Amino acid sequence: MSEGIIKEIENLKAQKDAVILAHYYAPAEVQGIADYIGDSFYLAKVATKLKQSRIVFCGVSFMGESVKILNPEKTVQMPDITADCAMAHMADVNKIKQMKEEYEDLAVVCYINSTAELKCVSDVCVTSSNAVKIVRSLKNKNIFFIPDKNLGSFVKKQVPEKNIILNDGCCPIHAAVTKEDILSAKSEHPNALVLTHPECEAEVLALSDFIGSTTDILTFANNSKQTEFIICTEEGVGYPLISNNPLKKFFFAKKEFICKDMKLNTLENVLKVLKEDSNIIEVDEETRIRAMVPLDRMLEMAK
Repeated sequence: MSEGIIKEIENLKAQKDAVILAHYYAPAEVQGIADYIGDSFYLAKVATKLKQSRIVFCGVSFMGESVKILNPEKTVQMPDITADCAMAHMADVNKIKQMKEEYEDLAVVCYINSTAELKCVSDVCVTSSNAVKIVRSLKNKNIFFIPDKNLGSFVKKQVPEKNIILNDGCCPIHAAVTKEDILSAKSEHPNALVLTHPECEAEVLALSDFIGSTTDILTFANNSKQTEFIICTEEGVGYPLISNNPLKKFFFAKKEFICKDMKLNTLENVLKVLKEDSNIIEVDEETRIRAMVPLDRMLEMAK
């Protein structure tokens, strides 16, 4: 059945001048038909260089918004318009305004995993792969890092010369991993290295052999001579890990390390939106212009 769906998708892509972008957390079969697979930063960069007039983005809502903000002239669709990210909403605009009044020389650093509304009141966006580099290079002494406290805490340790103020937000999927989960996995696989996303809690990071973005984790595993790994991020990353390293073994820190919203990006939904021209992302022009400022600054500073 999937072969028929894939063929239909390929035909419609050609007819409608479409390209498919998929996040590493999308289902394996969707990554399999995507033209580009990557983390938020990579896909944001790729989106600005595409020639196609239509982008089908297999991720969650803030990612679709970001791609539309960076590509206003293109049609941007999502396989499931309800796919969301809880953390993307975990900061308050009024709190940001209050912080700006309270602290002189304050930069609001906004993890790209956030709504367009939050980007509009931020100075620069970051991803897990470039957050340390960008925060370190800012001239501001005071940094309000939103919305993820765990990534913010990781950056704070790497950039101690800055006064980094943390926001009370987190990724429910990554934050659910516990110290006990890691210790249990290490007891089952004593020779495995622990590779962890910085959205995890500090007690988990402390037990890890490597901490980095999804792309960083992939690169580390690809280049490592080690053959066994415990992975502390969403299970979708298993597809490229196994594809690139068929002789290595990968174990996930939790049995169900799943973002249900990411799994809404099914082959059937990709086909449906291409057929129906549905689930088109719209961002009003005022919001787009304001939100594009920190996104553009991220792309420039991360070069």
